[in-house]
Amino acid sequence: MEDDTLKRFDRLISILIQLQSKKIVKSQELANRFQVSLRTIYRDIRSLENAGVPLFGEAGVGYSLVNGYRLPPVMFTQEEAGSFIAAEKLMQHFTDKNLGEHFESAMYKIKSVLRGAEKDRVETLEQYISIHSTQKAFNEKVPHALEILFDCTVERKQVKLNYQALNADHPGERNIEAVGVFYENQFWYILGYCHLRKDYRQFRLDRIHEIARTDLDYTRKHGSVEDYRQQKQIYRKVEAKLLVDKKVVRYLKYDRHFYGFASEKEMEDQVEMTFQISENDEGFARWLLMFGDYAQIIKPQWLKTTIKRILERTKLFEE
Repeated sequence: MEDDTLKRFDRLISILIQLQSKKIVKSQELANRFQVSLRTIYRDIRSLENAGVPLFGEAGVGYSLVNGYRLPPVMFTQEEAGSFIAAEKLMQHFTDKNLGEHFESAMYKIKSVLRGAEKDRVETLEQYISIHSTQKAFNEKVPHALEILFDCTVERKQVKLNYQALNADHPGERNIEAVGVFYENQFWYILGYCHLRKDYRQFRLDRIHEIARTDLDYTRKHGSVEDYRQQKQIYRKVEAKLLVDKKVVRYLKYDRHFYGFASEKEMEDQVEMTFQISENDEGFARWLLMFGDYAQIIKPQWLKTTIKRILERTKLFEE
C-alpha cells in the first residue's frame, strides 16, 4: 500500500510537470505515458485541483494550467541528469552550429538547478562520453539552417534556398513551404512543397548553400512529415532482390537498414536479400558496388544498368 501511495505521488508530480511543459495536455496522452486507465488520470486531475492547482479542462480538448502558474525549481534524478550529457554530446555532432549553441545555453540553465551531487555526477560523466562522426550533415557555411526552418515552419512562412541538387552542375534557387525536417541515413532532410517543381520534394541540408526567411505565406495547408513520407506517390518504392555470398552478409547487418532492407532468405551458399528502394536510386547502386564481387542482382533490370553506367564513368584507372 505504501509503494502504491509513493507511485501515485510521483505520478501526480510528473503530471504537473507535464502540464507545465505544454499549453494543452490530453488525458489519453497522460494515460499512455503512465500506463494507467483514463479513470485513474481523471482521479489524479481531481486530486491536483483539490490541492489548489489551478487547472482548466475541456471535454475532448485536454487540460491546461492557469497562465503564470509554475512549480518551484525542478529537481532531477541522477539518471535524468546523466541523460542530459548524452543529449548534449549528440546535439554537438548531429545538429547545425546555431541550434547546438542554443542547446548549450539551455544546458547551463538546467545545470544551474542541479544539486551538488548531481553536478558532480554530470561533470564526471562529461569526461567519459565522446561521440565522433566523420559524416558532415550540414554545410558549415550555413550554420543556422535548422533554426530558420523551425521558425518558418511554425510561422508558416516560405523559405528561399540556394540548393545544389545531386545531378545539377550549379546550385539553383527554390522557394519551399517546409512541412518539417527528418533525420535519415546520417543526413538531415527538409520535406516541403517546392514552388519550382509544383510538388513535394525532400532536400538534404548539407547541399544547401544559402537559406533565408521570406515574408511569403504558405499557399496551402500541409499534413505532417510522416503523412507525406508514407505516400507512395512521393517516394515510389520498388523491390530489389540480390543474391549475396554468405561470407559477406554479416558485414552488411548494420548498413543494410539504411538502404531499405526488407527481408532475407538463406540458401545453400548465398542469402537472398530483398530491399525496398527508391526508383533509379544511385545511392543504393553505389552502396552495392562496395561488395559487388560477392553479389548478384536478380531484379530490377534498371539497377544493373545504373551500376554499369557508374562503372563506365569511373576515372580510377585514367593516366
